[in-house]
Amino acid sequence: MAGWETELDELMRTRGSALVRYAYMLSGDRALAEDLVQDALVKVYSRLRRPGRGGVGVSAGSRAHDLDSPFTNIEGYVRRAVLTIYLDGYRKRQRWSGIKHLLADDASTRGADQAASARVDVMTALAKLGARERACVVLRYFEDMTVPQIADALGTAQGTVKRYLSDATKNLQEILRPDDFRPAEGRAAR
Repeated sequence: MAGWETELDELMRTRGSALVRYAYMLSGDRALAEDLVQDALVKVYSRLRRPGRGGVGVSAGSRAHDLDSPFTNIEGYVRRAVLTIYLDGYRKRQRWSGIKHLLADDASTRGADQAASARVDVMTALAKLGARERACVVLRYFEDMTVPQIADALGTAQGTVKRYLSDATKNLQEILRPDDFRPAEGRAAR
């Protein structure tokens, strides 16, 4: 067994339940906690590559760790990875809860015609945005890029990207809002 495998086995045997308890305290769900620990272990150990021995994408001057040498404080790295993965998921759920009301109706009862209609509505709404706003929205929500990645791709500052996303979200919410939720003065008399 390689050194890293022994180290991983030892970590899980001695501290595995503590790591799962830590993840449970964050998530409140046992199954999710186990998944968080598993994902964190994969994340930590996949980044610890062997430089110079065929490690993919690892340059000689990188901070990669040789998996055959002892690693100090591996539990700390795993705990940090658990927290990072949990927070990333939490942010995605929060973002989704902020925009899911823009969907016309329940996805389980929607037919193909309604899905196509919703797609056309979104494309029409995107066309009403400015070019930079539209680019930021597409890169963020359709290409799943981060704000720094979008800033690099567009050659702008991260604050500018955040502003475009904020403005675009407000505009899209107004454009895609169902007539039932529009203010009374915007409705035609019946």
